[in-house]
Amino acid sequence: MKNLILVTLLFLAFLSCKKEKQIVEEKQPKVTWQTYDESEDIEATQKLEQSRMHLKLVNSKVLDKNSIWESLEPELDYFAPEDYNRLKDLILEKDIPTLQKSVKAGQLSYEELTKFYIYRIRKYESDNGLSLNGVISLNPKVVEQARALDKTDKSKIDIFSVYGMPILLKDNINTVGMNTTAGAIALQHNKTGNAYITQKLLDKNALILGKANLSEWAYFLCSGCPVGYSAVGGQTINPYGRLVFESGGSSSGSGVTVAANYCVAAIGTETSGSILSPSSQNSVVGLKPTIGVLSRTGIVPISSTLDTPGPMTKNVIDNAIVLNAVIGKDASDSASVETNIDYVKGIEGQTLKGKRFGVIKEFLEDSIYNIAIEKIKKEGAEIFELEPKQTPLPGFLSILNIDMKNDLPAYLASQAGSEVSIKNIADAVSFNKQDTTLRVPYGQQLFEGILSDSTTTAELDTIKEQLETTSRAYFDEHIDKHNLDAVLSINNYHAGYAAVAKYPALTVPMGYDDKGEPKGLTFIAKAFSEAKLLQLGYAYEQATKERKLPSKYVN
Repeated sequence: MKNLILVTLLFLAFLSCKKEKQIVEEKQPKVTWQTYDESEDIEATQKLEQSRMHLKLVNSKVLDKNSIWESLEPELDYFAPEDYNRLKDLILEKDIPTLQKSVKAGQLSYEELTKFYIYRIRKYESDNGLSLNGVISLNPKVVEQARALDKTDKSKIDIFSVYGMPILLKDNINTVGMNTTAGAIALQHNKTGNAYITQKLLDKNALILGKANLSEWAYFLCSGCPVGYSAVGGQTINPYGRLVFESGGSSSGSGVTVAANYCVAAIGTETSGSILSPSSQNSVVGLKPTIGVLSRTGIVPISSTLDTPGPMTKNVIDNAIVLNAVIGKDASDSASVETNIDYVKGIEGQTLKGKRFGVIKEFLEDSIYNIAIEKIKKEGAEIFELEPKQTPLPGFLSILNIDMKNDLPAYLASQAGSEVSIKNIADAVSFNKQDTTLRVPYGQQLFEGILSDSTTTAELDTIKEQLETTSRAYFDEHIDKHNLDAVLSINNYHAGYAAVAKYPALTVPMGYDDKGEPKGLTFIAKAFSEAKLLQLGYAYEQATKERKLPSKYVN
């Protein structure tokens, strides 16, 4: 009898606790995205001065946004607005070391951090007045993976690591469990293994949060079309000026999602300006490394000569941390090198005193650049005004054309999933022609140009050699003469020169014009100078602290 009474009491206590838990953890109402009439938004863009912002559509015609977070809805069932608001001050705009310290102190868990970002993505992307179309897909297992990391001993975790940090990958980077589309309907169901850099992140216990939107085929499809548009993801939108400012390309989604605090960090890719442009346009830090520092295996290509992935972050220290996580010599990438450098070491405590910078004289007419240079002077740096000759880069387009003609079939044969039917550029052109309104509403002029380019292998080799020599001389003449630490540019203005020189470039938030559009100060130096650039960028960032969270995304 005593046992029966005890069991009964325990059962009643269990029911009471369960009832209390249900009251406290009341299931949250489902949040959904609804289609809307885009005509007014589209019409407004036709009045903008920038013709590339004259849009034909805003949202994707093949992706229901609800499907982005649908598989994760059960994880958010008991994540209330109160939870989100409680975590905001711990997460928004915080760098990786600060987040890791909060986890170590028991104020934050990796599961909470991950749910916060998923909730925030759903919160803004389900609102047609605030959505950015920056995300194509989310990892359905990411919360489960975060929960597993929470079971580890936090005291042993390095605060300068990507351990447990939710990171978005540009959707041309292969990732198990999520399709890799390059924004193209032809690759919409492309199931792949992991890219080399994806695996490096996973090996360091980073969390792959999902895939970021991009300019379709890394902006090598149509001519004069909007940057940040893809048939799969729709039009990526700049959070500092929705449907007014360009989002930059081609790593558009990586830029806007970092800017709006949808993730801790993102990975972009660049051939010529595709990290620098969206980083500058969205007031984030973007690094385009020297070719070979990071592997390209498992990334949908444009050019094996010029392509490179790179980190995009809210601050310089995070950029160095993410770079540390993805370096490594890849035997499958002929350009890959072993760096054996700790990019975080020595970065803190750096100053600009005594550093030597070349500034572009004509850019001093830009008030934001001018102010930035004056601030650098006040920090004790030496400034040398440069008037480099605007040297043409003949044959640049042929590098892209012929490389992609060869490199894309190689990717499709060795890296793409069996669901992909196209084998080459000609197949892609034919596929798109079957429904141009849906698949290529802005045309495919660049793809057609690839097919018509008759440059021979010998001619291409000559072009590559000449352009590398010319572009290196463009920088080296001044770097060597004045013993410069770096040349300072704006946004992606010198991206083409840095690309064919295979030189690294780092852009850091520099300020905003009178309309609120962001600009970046871009540091360029000789090959394999990433550590120096990060130190210079960190010193500049700490002296100026120009980055601001976009005003409509502070809550």
